Amino acid sequence: MSARYTFTLESQERRRPLPRKIIIAQNETETIAHVGLKFIAFLLFARERLQIEPRLHNENIPFVPDLVQLDYELRPALWVECGECSLAKLDKLAVKAPEAQIWAVRRSLDEAEQLRLGMEKHELRRGRYGIVGLDAAFFEEVCSHICERNSVTWMAGNFETPAMQFDFNGLWFDTPFTVLRH
Repeated sequence: MSARYTFTLESQERRRPLPRKIIIAQNETETIAHVGLKFIAFLLFARERLQIEPRLHNENIPFVPDLVQLDYELRPALWVECGECSLAKLDKLAVKAPEAQIWAVRRSLDEAEQLRLGMEKHELRRGRYGIVGLDAAFFEEVCSHICERNSVTWMAGNFETPAMQFDFNGLWFDTPFTVLRH
């Protein structure tokens, strides 16, 4: 089953302007959790030219990112993978997108830690990756309230003191998250 979810966005944080609306498609093989991860990652990494699942017209990069920001020469400056992603793919991304910040967003701290341990075990390049581990209970609650049309008011959030605050469909969320580096 494929579906489309509309998120009407508003930001109360002047340094984080958000587009008025985003649409996230749920492909046949994806769960609502993957939609939730892309939605939360979009809020966390919001910046100009951030795109959701664009087709890159670069024959050297055979992957479709969950989120990407391209620089003015259409090279990835930021690449975000949401949910499951193979270590082989992450390793290839470090080579194929050498200038990009590469991030993985996971639904729990446990999943984030497992990814970091896998990166160490398989000796992925150090200093190339960031991993966001969300609070599992927070994530499950957000996913349970995703509907066809959604309303979001972003209040605050940053990576220095990893936390975010926003109103989602009339519910208030104030939650920390964990940032790991590899």
